[in-house]
Amino acid sequence: MNGWIYFHDLDPILFHLGFLRVGWYGLMYAISFLIGYWMLLRTSRREGALISPEQASSLLTYLILGVVLGGRLGWVIFYGGMPYLLEPWRIMETWKGGMSFHGGLLGVVLAFWLFARRHGLPVVALADFCTTWVPIGLFFGRIGNFINGELYGRPTDGTWGVVFPTDPAGLPRHPSQLYEAFGEGVVVFLVLLLLRGRVRREGVQSAAFLLLYGLARTAAEFVRLPDRDIGYLWRFVTMGQLLSVPMALAGLVWLVVIFARPAPSAPGRAG
Repeated sequence: MNGWIYFHDLDPILFHLGFLRVGWYGLMYAISFLIGYWMLLRTSRREGALISPEQASSLLTYLILGVVLGGRLGWVIFYGGMPYLLEPWRIMETWKGGMSFHGGLLGVVLAFWLFARRHGLPVVALADFCTTWVPIGLFFGRIGNFINGELYGRPTDGTWGVVFPTDPAGLPRHPSQLYEAFGEGVVVFLVLLLLRGRVRREGVQSAAFLLLYGLARTAAEFVRLPDRDIGYLWRFVTMGQLLSVPMALAGLVWLVVIFARPAPSAPGRAG
């Protein structure tokens, strides 16, 4: 075996507090929410911002609930399958894993709608206000997946292959978690940041995110192993691709509709 192959030996548990185990994955979520809150608070203090600094903490609560509840229920629906339908109390067994990005996205959309309705805000503008910072959370989440040794890729002969202790075959595999951290996190964030400063059309941030994430996730799925309980749906198509391709198409259609309209005569509210 090539000497450059990395043998994954990272402990997913950060530290123990008696019977309580604090894991790196949970820490990644905490870091993501803290950074997100800091970004929301900083942006809300600008003149003409869509929400006030006092509303930022309330919005974060909505978003956390949307991510966690939506992510868990989404995993149960999209990946958990029949066992959870027969034994629904297992939905609460979050310590056994199972969070879905697409479920979390639906939860966040609902959170935006509820918060906007309560405070009399336009839903799309609120989504645009927050979307730029979402890839930061995706980046840290994928790093957490890598530390956990989960969601790894297909076998590879490349020198960048990683042997994960959770892999029964013990083969060097694509570190697909790091690919996704770069594609879904770094690349999407930089593009959205560029658009945020140059394009002042409502919906562009949200639509661009749908398109970019959908493309990045679909591409990563070609080297990432499908979930064991599901496998490939049709030859090489995975559940992740089945959920991400419509997402990318929706973002593309939305962008076409946005730019087909006349440009606004004056810039919108600062975000």
